[in-house]
Amino acid sequence: MGERLTCDVLVIGAGIAGASLAYELGNRTSVIIAEREPHPGYHTTGRSAAAYIPSYCYEQRPVHQLTACSRQAFLEPDPAFCASPLLKPRGALSIADADFLELLRSEYTERQKRQITGEWLDTAAIKSLVPQLADEYAQAAIFEADVADIDVHALHDAYLRGVRKRGGKLMCDQPIITIDKQANGWLVRTSGKEISTPIIANTAGAWADEIAALAEAAPIGLEPKRRTAILIDPPAEAGSDRWPLVAHIGEQFYLRPDAGKLMVSPADETPSPPCDAQPGEMDVAYAAHYAEKALGNPVKAVLHSWAGLRSFAPDRIPVIGYADETEGFFWFAGQGGFGIQTAPAAARLAAALLLSNSLPQDLVQEGLETSNVSPVRQALQAQISAPSGGVKLPGE
Repeated sequence: MGERLTCDVLVIGAGIAGASLAYELGNRTSVIIAEREPHPGYHTTGRSAAAYIPSYCYEQRPVHQLTACSRQAFLEPDPAFCASPLLKPRGALSIADADFLELLRSEYTERQKRQITGEWLDTAAIKSLVPQLADEYAQAAIFEADVADIDVHALHDAYLRGVRKRGGKLMCDQPIITIDKQANGWLVRTSGKEISTPIIANTAGAWADEIAALAEAAPIGLEPKRRTAILIDPPAEAGSDRWPLVAHIGEQFYLRPDAGKLMVSPADETPSPPCDAQPGEMDVAYAAHYAEKALGNPVKAVLHSWAGLRSFAPDRIPVIGYADETEGFFWFAGQGGFGIQTAPAAARLAAALLLSNSLPQDLVQEGLETSNVSPVRQALQAQISAPSGGVKLPGE
């Protein structure tokens, strides 16, 4: 029998979701975070080079609302939370080759209709930002000036440091072995501990449905998808550190400066089981190919390559709330490609729902409806129960 522990909330997973939720709960309840890996954020958070993109997923209202309500926390973090700035101005350029110009125009029109910021640029303006961009991609573009790099490491570290300051406990190397329902809550066994708790917060990322199965809770149909990235040298004397993030409007690839190098991704979404994701050879090759095509510069070497898992609910909206028929089991999962940029607001929302408190006022003013992120929302349940292959995901 392992060491016996008790807490008010057991948070399973120490990525950005688990760390941020535990932080928000810490002043009001006792919290333990159980992490399966030797280090927190090993799989997804630690492999993310996230940007704060206000327009990201603007057509998915809950994501857009959580992004908007996270902005202030990034711009002006409490000095007691994080002493260094969390955002660095970057800007973003949405580009298109000839085959995608019409899509680019449609996207610009739609953004104007929805009052989403973005400036239409001609070739001269594009070349002033990225002189090395190939002519075929420089006919027109949409520029977003308010896109910024997020210091993911500083953000994650600040949450974990804050958890400890608020009396919470982080336990690494503690994969969950069994979860048993008890008369007064749950008994969770890890590889070396037994933890009694009335509430389990499932923040296990790609493993969230597996954790639900251990607790005999209904799954949410989570779909982990692999995303690959490579690091290459920029063109000689390119001044690439000043470039914006450059993304193809058809989601073929994106690239961005990274500490004197260029990070390039083929924007792949390869279905994957929960695992320690590794880059696929073809995805690495595609990333290098698109970098050469976009910049007209041969990629002489791939300096580094890696992959992470981005986990989506079937409707691509985050899942935040209590399970319907499993008392004391709380979902905070399905953050897909927006988990970092929505973390501050999503964690405050999750903490309010877990504790049955009033919603944060900024989320109320933004019009967020908790039914839209609930694990029992109608749209999610309909897609989980659809026949295999019968659901077309947005963007696929």
